[in-house]
Amino acid sequence: MKAIRRFTVRPVLPEPLRPLSDLARNLRWSWHAETRDLFQSVDPESWAASDNDPVRLLGSVPPARLAELAEDPRFLRRLAEVAGDLNDYVTGGRWYQDQSAELPAAVAYFSPEFGITAALPQYSGGLGILAGDHLKAASDLGVPLIGVGLLYRHGYFRQTLSRDGWQQEHYPVLDPNELPLALLKEPDGTPAQVSLALPGGRSLHARVWLAQVGRVPLLMLDSDVEENDLGGRGVTDRLYGGGSEHRLLQEMLLGIGGVRAVRAYCRLTGHPEPEVFHTNEGHAGFLGLERIAELAAAGLDFDPALEAVRAGTVFTTHTPVPAGIDRFDRELVAHHFGPDAELPGIDVERILQLGMETYPGGEPNLFNMAVMGLRLGQRANGVSLLHGNVSREMFSGLWPGFDPDEVPITSVTNGVHAPTWVAPEVFRLGARQIGGRRTEDAMTVGGSERWDAVGEIPDQDIHELRRVLREQLVTEVRERLRASWRQRGAGTAELGWIDGVLDPDVLTIGFARRVPSYKRLTLMLRDRDRLMDLLLHPERPIQIVVAGKAHPADDGGKRLVQELVRFTDDPRVRHRIVFLPDYGMAMAQKLYPGCDIWLNNPLRPLEACGTSGMKAALNGCLNLSVLDGWWDEWFQPDFGWAIPTADGTGTDPDRRDDIEAAALYDLLEQRVTPRFYERGQSGLPDRWIEMVRQTLTLLGPKVLAGRMVREYVERLYTPAAHAHRAMTADAARELAVWKARVRSAWHDVSVDHVETSVSTVTATAELGTTLTLRVRVGLGDLAPDDVEVQVVSGRVDPEDHIADASTVPLKPVVGPDTDGRWTYEGPLSLARTGPYGYTVRILPSHRLLASSAELGLVAVPAEDLGEGAGVLMR
Repeated sequence: MKAIRRFTVRPVLPEPLRPLSDLARNLRWSWHAETRDLFQSVDPESWAASDNDPVRLLGSVPPARLAELAEDPRFLRRLAEVAGDLNDYVTGGRWYQDQSAELPAAVAYFSPEFGITAALPQYSGGLGILAGDHLKAASDLGVPLIGVGLLYRHGYFRQTLSRDGWQQEHYPVLDPNELPLALLKEPDGTPAQVSLALPGGRSLHARVWLAQVGRVPLLMLDSDVEENDLGGRGVTDRLYGGGSEHRLLQEMLLGIGGVRAVRAYCRLTGHPEPEVFHTNEGHAGFLGLERIAELAAAGLDFDPALEAVRAGTVFTTHTPVPAGIDRFDRELVAHHFGPDAELPGIDVERILQLGMETYPGGEPNLFNMAVMGLRLGQRANGVSLLHGNVSREMFSGLWPGFDPDEVPITSVTNGVHAPTWVAPEVFRLGARQIGGRRTEDAMTVGGSERWDAVGEIPDQDIHELRRVLREQLVTEVRERLRASWRQRGAGTAELGWIDGVLDPDVLTIGFARRVPSYKRLTLMLRDRDRLMDLLLHPERPIQIVVAGKAHPADDGGKRLVQELVRFTDDPRVRHRIVFLPDYGMAMAQKLYPGCDIWLNNPLRPLEACGTSGMKAALNGCLNLSVLDGWWDEWFQPDFGWAIPTADGTGTDPDRRDDIEAAALYDLLEQRVTPRFYERGQSGLPDRWIEMVRQTLTLLGPKVLAGRMVREYVERLYTPAAHAHRAMTADAARELAVWKARVRSAWHDVSVDHVETSVSTVTATAELGTTLTLRVRVGLGDLAPDDVEVQVVSGRVDPEDHIADASTVPLKPVVGPDTDGRWTYEGPLSLARTGPYGYTVRILPSHRLLASSAELGLVAVPAEDLGEGAGVLMR
């Protein structure tokens, strides 16, 4: 019989065990080994049955066992130590508190998904795992971050396979009362709520659940409340589910409702109000509109309110392809804003202008969430150096007249949270070498000097560690494979072969990620005969563990999964290659350490960063990857291999896959497997062990989320906080008026004449020469204080484009003359040899601008100006 109502009965812990509840509710246990060990000792069988979830564990332990523990002095001492350690962790000073700079009082970090732990399944892939690692690293560093997301009652989805290998999705209902969450409550004990106005006089209400991630609160909005109608209750049903209007409502609740939740949390707890708002991808972009509305309610007009909001906003883009960005029909967005809906005090046309693709190549009727994020954020970044370049190209239409390398989008390369992803055995090896506290610091704060000690670990220890981890993976794979085959309908008698799947002494390759087409799940199948030869080689075999989910609506991705699964079902190779369904955090934490090689073969440059290889590297796993994302930035032959690419524009996609698959097979046959199996005089694979050592020593400090968050604090959060403080109401009004005046007058700004102090008839000059430039410009109704006149110089290519440009400001010396023209002068030093050129340009200039490209305005010499169009010196 089916229950008509479900509720959760919470255990009553004996008074001496009450700290267990606090430990279970703070998600630090998910990366703190001593806390997990304590919970395991409560009841090892229940701990395993609860999938290592302390909240579920405490709900299943028999009262007699709890009474026994309440009388156990040894257990109570351990409990007091662990509880005291958590208290020190959340209240003591950390890296952030030791900084001398004027750092932000608080930062609000918005993301549509967060991967904190398998016990809180609110993530689909890399974006969510990255967001979870960002919160954990911020906690370790003491950064006063507030995370903001949605609570999805079905999470993403659970993946199983049909008998013929087709992906099937399941959406188990999550009960917040059974998760490590607590309701945010008003002083009278009622749940705190936020509401959005919907068209037709309706409202969307949401409660706010709080997950405590170490020192960092994570606020999660949940629309499944009685005050909503059926449609409203379903807004937070599934991550990335539903049609356009459903997604729009999710993103309005995340952005607008999220700001309101932050205000409620700060009001109720006394947490400092955020000075910086960080939008992790475009889904939360509407947060800027809510903040504009707040300022408008305080008396600011739209334009100065926009400037004030921009000053304190950071926007991170994670996608290198336009198809990965949420875009909505203009009419749909217009329907949900204005007098009869949300933010009635803001003109709908002003809202639409923020997101419309009003640039060459854009779709004029589409509202683009990333475009809105860039227009609402004064600071923006991609997530690797290469992705920064791709993003500047992709969004260059927003800054017309500027070369892509001047588009104001920087990059902060992603990192991963080492305490979450490093196997306990790896941590213990480091602790044995340099001590537990120093190892913990090395994994959280970073710094190469803390990693150099890896060089002193004996070869034998590294070799034994790698085999132990491989052995653990073999055990894990067999258990998961057996469970998968039972779900596919196989009987026990059919599954005896699983006991021989994988071998702890065989080179093990891992490949696990989402399954969009550009990640090329099946590239390894391009030449099946060569792959079989590699898998079944008599002396140097390989074995491969594959995992990944296709989006429920992506039948193309599901076909790729099925193609791979059918290959892995072949009795000839199924002991050497496996596909594990339901890839998630729990599986990943076993998979990364147990692999010797982490394989990544996306279509370059479509991988924004690709952090799975970082997690593998922290466990001594070597990367074999296309030079994309982070690997393009940090690859060295000392610690991995680069798969050559055929990414020229003229290469046919099929031909490209053939070329790159062949390159992958060649690397495996000729370089990777010989290195793994060759033995030195000691009988150990000493050259392979040296590559493992180099991976840990050289890559370890770079791939840390602690390094990433420190970069965000220093390069983005702190400048944004300073800009926010400088942008008082009066300053915002001043800047808005100035921008309007500059935009209206810019059509009269011109470079009229350029001359130099030496003849350039011969088009040559000597190294070290200093030219004096004299430039005549028209400024119209603007004054010299409104602009900067620059000379731009550098090497030139065969088409006379300036590369590696340097800029020098020129100074006004005469003006205005009778024609209203100004004369500027300045030096140009010829500091390099070879083809060289310069030009002159005029840019808007104001003390409150974060970038001279901010307005997208530039004046350059006319093409027919002769020398004024730029001089080439070859």
